[in-house]
Amino acid sequence: MALLAQSPTKPQRTSRTPAPPRLRLPHVPRRWVGLLFVLPAAVYLVFFQLVPVLYGLILSFTEYSPLSRSGPKPVGLDNYTRLLDSPDFGKALLVTGKYVAIVLPITVVIALGLALLAKTSFRGVGLFRSALYLPHIVSLTAVSMVWLWMYSRHGLFNEVLGLLHLTDQSWLLQEDTALSAASAMRVWKALGSNMVLLLAGLQSIPKDLYEAAHMDGAGRWATFRYVTLPGLRPMLTYVVAMDIVFLAQGFAEIFVLTRGGPLGSTTTVNYLIYTEAFQYNRFGSASAMAFVLFAFIIGISFLAIRGLAGRRS
Repeated sequence: MALLAQSPTKPQRTSRTPAPPRLRLPHVPRRWVGLLFVLPAAVYLVFFQLVPVLYGLILSFTEYSPLSRSGPKPVGLDNYTRLLDSPDFGKALLVTGKYVAIVLPITVVIALGLALLAKTSFRGVGLFRSALYLPHIVSLTAVSMVWLWMYSRHGLFNEVLGLLHLTDQSWLLQEDTALSAASAMRVWKALGSNMVLLLAGLQSIPKDLYEAAHMDGAGRWATFRYVTLPGLRPMLTYVVAMDIVFLAQGFAEIFVLTRGGPLGSTTTVNYLIYTEAFQYNRFGSASAMAFVLFAFIIGISFLAIRGLAGRRS
């Protein structure tokens, strides 16, 4: 009975192991966090973009061949002065300007028309937009190979001419048609990207402006001239500037389709730089051509942008 009267024993507490101390990272100021994220891209730009450009600028004032063991020899401005007297470089610069002048307006005008069509809602508009954008995602070299077959003796275009009982054409072997043939291919290639950009510009124009123009009795042409074009001008300026940059550096399509021929009628400056550097091993002269091309691109881009800004004012 005495045992039953005793109070029950309390359970013994088990000893807990102490929690490990938390690892405290050193305090980093917030302004340095953003720099850490930007650092990899900055390192890439410096070592793979800026350094090669600066080295090319230095080479443009030298005479250098990789086959020579003596290294670059400073020649001052000789490479640039030779370009002024070089008929090949002058002709290549003229071909480059002609190439841009052919492709740019046709591409922008057709892409704007397609963007206006793609803006409307109709059945299958998504498929229509995707089909137009598809050529942009395909490699330029692959597209050039396809068009090389289409321009061949038994290619698609000559087959169509045969069905119409017309004479076959040597599209890429005649001076009168070679550059136009390459330009047609580049127009087709650039339509998709330009259409998407201009479509984005059209969709960013407030609908209130169109409603106000409709209430004022403006017709389609007046609405397009006074509402659509002013609202589209920033994106249109961007499209024109980017097209000039890419077209003036045309190389892949020229290399695949014509190799600069016939008789230099399709030799752009970029293709001439390639032959000067990797066929004749004159890296100094090729570097000078590259920087003259850079100045040429800046010049025509500036004129195009000023032209669009002048119309705005």
